[in-house]
Amino acid sequence: MTVEMREGYEGTGPGAITPDGCAVELYERLPVGEEPDIITAAVPAGAHILELGSGVGRVTHALLDRGFTVTAVDESADMLARIRGARTVCGPIEHLDLGGERFEVVMLASFLVHTGDEEVRRGLLRTCVRHVAQGGCVLIQREGGDYHTNIPRERVDPSGFTVRIASAEPVGEGVHSVRAEYVFPDAVWTQTFLSRPLTKEQFESALAEAGLEVDTYLTPDGMWVRAVPTARDSVPEGGRA
Repeated sequence: MTVEMREGYEGTGPGAITPDGCAVELYERLPVGEEPDIITAAVPAGAHILELGSGVGRVTHALLDRGFTVTAVDESADMLARIRGARTVCGPIEHLDLGGERFEVVMLASFLVHTGDEEVRRGLLRTCVRHVAQGGCVLIQREGGDYHTNIPRERVDPSGFTVRIASAEPVGEGVHSVRAEYVFPDAVWTQTFLSRPLTKEQFESALAEAGLEVDTYLTPDGMWVRAVPTARDSVPEGGRA
């Protein structure tokens, strides 16, 4: 299937490739990590989660198993076709508007906040604010502090494949082109994408611009964050999903 790639993004390997260079078959193989534990500890039991950038449901299915309700959003229909047990919505996250629906938890993981396009990042965060309920929260996953400097680096997963960040080259003001490689015994995938490093101060400034503020950093490395709307952007709870 032919897709229109986002500028600066590319993917190679077997199977369908999404507009941001992700390989659907690759993500079906990747195991879920500690994300479900972090999320479960940070939000109310049984909450309805709006998962922005769900992919094939690697985290979605783990959250469903823990009793959460999930609305999964992704711009790739090929990714969403792999999800079972959750409502799915297909389209670009930065333009999402579910017509007044609001959720106890909105989740923006997969380092999406680091998109190279600042206007896309603004759109992503506006989507979070537009859909979070009064008293709700937004969970955001940030890059690690050495993500763009400790390169090349690789990790061998216990299940037998290797993840390698091969390069991160400057391509514009504050933006890097990052190449990731996933090597399995029977297949190899690559993804090239644009990423904008953000210091803690830059990250918090971006949140403030969108009407969010940090409630707490959920992990010692600061990669998972719980944010809440600032007082001036609080919204009525009516219409929450």
